[in-house]
Amino acid sequence: MKKKCLKKTDNLWVLFNGEEYVIGLTKAAQDDLGTITFASVPKLGQEFTKGDTLIELEAEKAVNEYVSPLTGTVSSVNEKLEQDVDVLNDEDEMNAWIISLKDVNVEEFDDLV
Repeated sequence: MKKKCLKKTDNLWVLFNGEEYVIGLTKAAQDDLGTITFASVPKLGQEFTKGDTLIELEAEKAVNEYVSPLTGTVSSVNEKLEQDVDVLNDEDEMNAWIISLKDVNVEEFDDLV
């Protein structure tokens, strides 16, 4: 089993926690957007191909779409995010996680910077 590993790409971070690939919003993205007011949250079981729109965020400074850095199936969704989008404004970017993916091609993850 691979150890935990964190990578960042296109204003998203990706953490392999030993089982799943957790994707969240970087602090830099949070700063660029300002206060986030709306997020289109992916659904459990939804499949993504690398480059598909993962999430659309509306904020005080901009509306941005972020694309999936990996191909995989959504295995979990941040329940706090579904209840209150403000979690994406958290100072600790690790709390600003969006989804976890399973069935990911390890080579795609390894290719991230």
